[in-house]
Amino acid sequence: MSERSGRLRRELGKWDLTAIGVNQVIGGAVFLMAAPLATQIGAWSAIAVALVGILSLMIALNFAEAGSRFDGTGGAYLYTRAAFGRFFSFEVGWMMWVTRVTSWASVVNGLTTALAYYWLALGANQPGLAREAVITGVVLTIMTINVLGIRQSAWVVNALTVGKLMPLVIFILFGLPYVAFDALRPDVALTWTQISTSALLLIFAYGGYEVVGVPAGETRDPKRAVPFAMVMTTVIVAVVMTLAQVVAMGTLPNIAGSQRPLADASLIFIGAWGALLMTTGAAVSMSGNNMGQALSGSRNLYALAEQGDLPSVFGRVHPRFHTPAVAIVVTSLVALALALSGNFVTLAASSAVSRLMVYAGTCASVLVLRRQGRAAFMIPGGPVIPVVALLVSLAILGGATTLQLQVGLVALVVGAALYLVARWRSR
Repeated sequence: MSERSGRLRRELGKWDLTAIGVNQVIGGAVFLMAAPLATQIGAWSAIAVALVGILSLMIALNFAEAGSRFDGTGGAYLYTRAAFGRFFSFEVGWMMWVTRVTSWASVVNGLTTALAYYWLALGANQPGLAREAVITGVVLTIMTINVLGIRQSAWVVNALTVGKLMPLVIFILFGLPYVAFDALRPDVALTWTQISTSALLLIFAYGGYEVVGVPAGETRDPKRAVPFAMVMTTVIVAVVMTLAQVVAMGTLPNIAGSQRPLADASLIFIGAWGALLMTTGAAVSMSGNNMGQALSGSRNLYALAEQGDLPSVFGRVHPRFHTPAVAIVVTSLVALALALSGNFVTLAASSAVSRLMVYAGTCASVLVLRRQGRAAFMIPGGPVIPVVALLVSLAILGGATTLQLQVGLVALVVGAALYLVARWRSR
């Protein structure tokens, strides 16, 4: 492996970034959230999905404007560094990495749970090594693909993104003619508790588009590609998730009691092959999400080292493949250890605080960076959308549990300690 000065290859285009974003947002949630959402707010659920999609687009526009100012790897870490300095931006970048590895550990376990429907030995409560072997095999395969090159990684992400969207498109097109629209008509007012709880669920369901700007250092014309991909990702995801919720709500009676709402709904209006398609789609979706976690998480770690906030070893680039190989291997092995240990559930709770920092930090940085001049992409309406998006981001905190806040605080303290050690060693 070369020294940190090695250069990454710029081989990603705007549609590659869009695929990375869509792949990151559409994981397992779209296949599973219809039931818990219907339990919380009933017939309001389809409307809520659409509204939170609009709110997510407002936040994504801030990432688009901030991203149009930079052409390096790091995403929100770079934006907040330019606006607020090294320490705050390090905490943002660190929490982005924590979110990626804990999410990867969580989703790869979800993948084995989905496959256990056909292969019982993969169940979490089953004795034997089958589950551990599958988890290890999946993580190491993804690690290898990522080390071999960004182009290969993009091909796999693109293929898995198409693979997860096709079952959803089939579900929507086949299901819309069977929708009973009376089931979508709200008939009761919501309480504030219902609104805040469901909004929190949906904000996290839409989460992931923030990774679009992370591999900008490996993107052709990133100042144009990142804004395009950020907006397209949010629009595509909002349309797919809203229509999927409409079909599920309108075709599946007693949806609140379903553990696999899209598969159960497909069984009604398509048949057995429809249920199999949805189950397969969920597995492909989670596999693609795993791939995206590895790609974006390793680039978060690389960016921290590239800027001198972590030891330079994490910023080394492979001399042949021109990928951040050390960051990829470390990210993969940490995710594997968390996945096999079973302790990732508690760590994943830190995503509440980490997303708050990333979203709020980026929205605030847009307002600060505008003092430096115009960006390649500017949000229309002056400060209105950044301010509203900042308030929406801060509102996430109101729905966080005590556990989420505690675990998030621990993660922040660990990050601060690593930052101080790195700064001390550099001096």
